[in-house]
Amino acid sequence: MLCWGNASYGQLGLGGIDEEIVVEPRTCEFFHGKQVCDLGCGHRHTTFLLEDGTVYTCGCNDLGQLGHEKSRKKPEQVVALDAQIILAVSCGESHTLALNDKGQVFSWGLGSDGQLGLHNFEECVRVPRNIKSLSEVHIAQVACGYWHSHALSRGGHVFSWGQNQYGQLGLGIDGQSISTPQIIQSLQGIPFNQISAGGAHSFALTLSGAVFGWGRNKFGQLGLNDCNDRFSPALLKSLRSQRVIYISCGEDHTAALTKLRGVFTFGAGGYGQLGHNSTNHEINPRKVFELMGNVVTQISCGRQHTLAFTPSCGKMDSFGLAGNGQLGTRSTCNRKSPATVKGPWVASKYTGETLGTKLHPDHYSTSSKCSGVDMNMIVLIITDLYTFICLPQIAASLEKNLIPRLSNSPPDIEALRLYLTLPECALFRDRNSYVTIAIPFAKSLLSLKEAPLKVLGNWWSTFEPPVFQRLVELYKEVVVYLLQMHKMGIPSVEQRIFTCFLDTSLRLLEILHTVSERAGHIIQYDTFYIHELDDLIDIRNDYITWIQRQMYPLGHDGVVTLCRYPFVFDAQAKTTLLQTDAIIQMQMAVDQAQMQNFSSMFLPAVESVNPCLILIVRRENIVGDTMEVLRKSKNVDYKKPLKVIFVGEEAVDAGGVRKELFLLIMKELLDPKYGMFRYYEESRLIWFSNKTFEDIDLFNLIGVICGLAIYNLTIVELNFPVALYKKLLKRKPTLDDLKELMPDVGRSLQQLLDYTEDDLEETFCLNFTITEENYGAIEVLELVRNGEDITVDKSNRQDFVYAYVDYVFNTSVAPLFECFYAGFHKVCGGKVLELFQPNELQAMVIGNTNYDWTELEKSTEYKGEYWTDHPTIRLFWEVFHRLPLEEKKQFLLFLTGSDRIPILGMKSLKLVIQPTSGGEQYLPVAHTCFNLLDLPKYRSLEILREKLLQAIDYNQGFNLA
Repeated sequence: MLCWGNASYGQLGLGGIDEEIVVEPRTCEFFHGKQVCDLGCGHRHTTFLLEDGTVYTCGCNDLGQLGHEKSRKKPEQVVALDAQIILAVSCGESHTLALNDKGQVFSWGLGSDGQLGLHNFEECVRVPRNIKSLSEVHIAQVACGYWHSHALSRGGHVFSWGQNQYGQLGLGIDGQSISTPQIIQSLQGIPFNQISAGGAHSFALTLSGAVFGWGRNKFGQLGLNDCNDRFSPALLKSLRSQRVIYISCGEDHTAALTKLRGVFTFGAGGYGQLGHNSTNHEINPRKVFELMGNVVTQISCGRQHTLAFTPSCGKMDSFGLAGNGQLGTRSTCNRKSPATVKGPWVASKYTGETLGTKLHPDHYSTSSKCSGVDMNMIVLIITDLYTFICLPQIAASLEKNLIPRLSNSPPDIEALRLYLTLPECALFRDRNSYVTIAIPFAKSLLSLKEAPLKVLGNWWSTFEPPVFQRLVELYKEVVVYLLQMHKMGIPSVEQRIFTCFLDTSLRLLEILHTVSERAGHIIQYDTFYIHELDDLIDIRNDYITWIQRQMYPLGHDGVVTLCRYPFVFDAQAKTTLLQTDAIIQMQMAVDQAQMQNFSSMFLPAVESVNPCLILIVRRENIVGDTMEVLRKSKNVDYKKPLKVIFVGEEAVDAGGVRKELFLLIMKELLDPKYGMFRYYEESRLIWFSNKTFEDIDLFNLIGVICGLAIYNLTIVELNFPVALYKKLLKRKPTLDDLKELMPDVGRSLQQLLDYTEDDLEETFCLNFTITEENYGAIEVLELVRNGEDITVDKSNRQDFVYAYVDYVFNTSVAPLFECFYAGFHKVCGGKVLELFQPNELQAMVIGNTNYDWTELEKSTEYKGEYWTDHPTIRLFWEVFHRLPLEEKKQFLLFLTGSDRIPILGMKSLKLVIQPTSGGEQYLPVAHTCFNLLDLPKYRSLEILREKLLQAIDYNQGFNLA
């Protein structure tokens, strides 16, 4: 134990020596053979803590600061603490605090400003007393200012008491002293690692290195770029990125040690205590450059001087006031720069050498982009904790204390980490706690101001998919729970509360969905789908209510429409929305036509119109006739119900005739022989031709026909890649789309991107051009300006691939696709269509091939004397299930007008089978409009198979059965 400085009151513990000041380190023989692990220095007294938990004091005792009766020049044990195992001590100007192994705090000495925390203002307390108001809290650290005190609990609460003349208690009030420990409310929710107190200013340091200061700031000792006192904690932003691991306070100056072992000082510098080779005050943290290169592991501030310890080279530096020898430099001359303190300095487990390394390194990476939290580790820790804790107590604490106190504007981003970790608590997933915990938590989260909410979004975007998905699934379950409760019935008096709960949960999901989208899909878009919606709400009614609210806003009328949150709708729900939207638009078009017809009866200038879009076509000229009608039609006509009549055929269009029209016309229009579309053999897909066409309007009409098919909910044969549907939804095709259309080219481009060797240019020999065949001639086209002169290398290969994909899907076909797009959106544009994902829109247009023949049988209905176990029905399904796939698909084409499955699946086909009165010589007859099969009462497997196949082979034309 080495001591130096002022010894006039015996505060160095060296006994009755003659010198009043000691100018160089001297061994304190009293502690020979003992291990000192902590000490505190007051104005005229010192407190020593030994490894065995005993406390010794020496120096002036005029105010009882030694904890026993008389002044002592040699250390004497504080016997009143003999029964305690003390872990830490701290000294103020004339008072002392001690912390035991149970987290209890003892105080003694001067108490006139309430700094002892004993609920009184006694001038002098000579025997250590327990601060009983802290007995229910486990304290982890204590710190003394001159006339104020602080304590840090294990739970992260910072307590303060004592003098408050300069706001040094951080309670937001000034002037009045406080004699009972008070929580600094504005710091709640932040995990702190250290507290420190100076003359009349204080600091708290978080786990991630954020520094909060408050109190006196006359000399800039708070480092806030001014000299204004602070009555509430203020974040020292200039040190936020420095990863501070320790703070020490002098009377009017402050020193900070960073993880990279840099020392920053600020505040009063009149005696050189800042170490900047000047006596200037510094209102901003400034690095002590003369200490650079030293691995400083510990810093400590006296009243007007500073120490820095570098154990790796056995070096101690000091700077500042030296009038009482406190620099240990054998001189009483002040030092404005670090000067060596001579002594046998060696590292000790108590020197703070490991300071900051005991924490997870990610703590110090905490920023607006990085949370510094290992979520996988959090899950493991919380799982282990539940083995030992009482869940009901935790639930009560969350519900009544923690969640209601979450601030909408946390003092530091570190407090936001609570929003990441809390939802991992198992109580959040308990349905009984949704209303009391999960939903109030979501409400607190949504009440965050823009800046902290943005930070939270940044952190979520770095989550691994399973962690992010857990949060999404939690609030999807909350929504389902609320809708289930609503379906069961909610009293009218609770309706508004229910609406608030539902809106809160959906709004949080909306934020998470936005985060996932911006981060490039942390989880797949369909993970947000709530498949139970179809059973829990009336989607059609919800859509109509949503439309009404948009047309006639009613303010906050207590109605939540799910259509405000379309990302939760699955393909089935979206299809229902599209059907509802089409029905509404059709009805509006019909009403408009009928109103016009009514007017035409009285106004000769107004012509009558048909309330339906009628297509009268000849089979031998199906394309020409259709195009002729569509060319003459107005945009409003496309919104009308579509009716198709084949010349010379008697069938009334109830849907089946329309199906066949689309089937035949698209087959004709998309035939490669016309050259309008290019067929790719390898993928069996088509894409727009890059040739020039005189009649470009044909593509507009093809777009109209495709739009009409969707608008009239009819599956059509369109062998386009998903890229078409991306472009219709204003999304950009990617390399994956090129792989679908041109697998060989796509694989080659991927190989180019994946190539790791340095000879890429020699291996691939590419420039920014593309080679195409045009009427038998080979053309070389530049992908960018002067592309023939630009070689593809490692630095620009991504640009080359982007340009290649852009050329195939955009540049080369731009005029043709623009016409197609315009025609399509004349019929099918609108908000509902935009809800679909590209692959969902594709399934809507062309159906899918997810054949489930068992589901088809289960969903089939029977009429007349037919039923599930009727002999003919049993024979029918036995024959059907034995058919090869192609013949099963032919049966679907025969019965429904398409061999593909609607987006809603097999069950949505609703096949109906009814008996006929004819004999076995008759063929089965399909009523395509109704998916209705007339099936004669065949009595043998062979006859039924023969007649069914004959009927399937002859599946074109419409006649009355």
